[in-house]
Amino acid sequence: MLYHLLLPLGKSYIIFNLFRYITFRAAAATLTALLISLIFGPIIIRILKRKQVAEKIREEGPATHKVKEGTPTMGGIMILISVVIPTLLWADLTNSYTQLILLVTIWMGLIGFMDDYLKAIKHQPKGMVGKKKLAGQVALGLALGLLLRLFPPSKNFGTASDILFFKNYLVDFGIFYIPLVILVITGSSNAVNLTDGLDGLAIGLIGLCAFAFAGLCYMTGRIDFTRYLSIIYLDGSGELAIYCGAVVGAALGFLWFNAYPAQVFMGDTGALALGGAFGAIAILIKKEMLLLIVGGVFVAEAFSVIIQVFVYQTWKKRVFKMAPLHHHFELSGWKEPQVVVRFWIVGAILALLTLSTLKIR
Repeated sequence: MLYHLLLPLGKSYIIFNLFRYITFRAAAATLTALLISLIFGPIIIRILKRKQVAEKIREEGPATHKVKEGTPTMGGIMILISVVIPTLLWADLTNSYTQLILLVTIWMGLIGFMDDYLKAIKHQPKGMVGKKKLAGQVALGLALGLLLRLFPPSKNFGTASDILFFKNYLVDFGIFYIPLVILVITGSSNAVNLTDGLDGLAIGLIGLCAFAFAGLCYMTGRIDFTRYLSIIYLDGSGELAIYCGAVVGAALGFLWFNAYPAQVFMGDTGALALGGAFGAIAILIKKEMLLLIVGGVFVAEAFSVIIQVFVYQTWKKRVFKMAPLHHHFELSGWKEPQVVVRFWIVGAILALLTLSTLKIR
């Protein structure tokens, strides 16, 4: 909204020409999101405590987590407010990429909210039935896939995507494009959700991923950068960098309260929303394969659960002491802050590696 209100003033006052620059608006969105988190975070936490919206620790989890019983959850509300408001303020709201990423964020946030509501307020331990949650994720993937096919956000937006480490070589998914969108949205949202098990773990990794994606979005929306790097140019996709900046600010702000020992948990409200958003961004900028690298820790967490379940159901044996992967390291003797910081380090390395792949081609 500020973009639309103040940019026209640039004709009379040169200072407002700053609003033409995505880098300025992305930085402004980051700071706005951070301030919103820090100002309204304590208020939201107090409300959650007053409403007794508390986390229930599962019996089969690590014994050290029992002390977390009663910590407020649904802190994802704070994250969503801190992401959506700065995006509305600083982004071009007529831009199709902005509209689509807000649609995905709010849709997935509502699914997560319903799950948290059933668990924390209605005291249904399993929350939303798994099939219903999956149906909501698949429906979003289908809707996004159809929108991209029927109303492409850029003139040259098609079903082809970049291939890692190859210049000027694309793979066209054709009729498999919509199933790909469904797979990416569902997989990324669930992967982030599975990672949200230790204080500060998921939100720290989310901030690192958002930072890397901000760079990718900015470069994808610049024709000079795309020519130099030999990647797909998508007119208007640079606006997604503003959304990513808001996620970085929201992540830093939420981490202030979620760092060990956590004052609040994000719950599915935040995890599903941001996980789905990352999948959507990868799709929107044609970097689906890079999602496997930038979100490598999330991928490892998800696969640890898949492997554990498959091996146990097949041979009645366990590969890990406990899944997801972060619990395995906890039970191996690592303290919770050690697991978190070391996973952050891996996430930072993967974020840098992701950006470097654009040149290693």
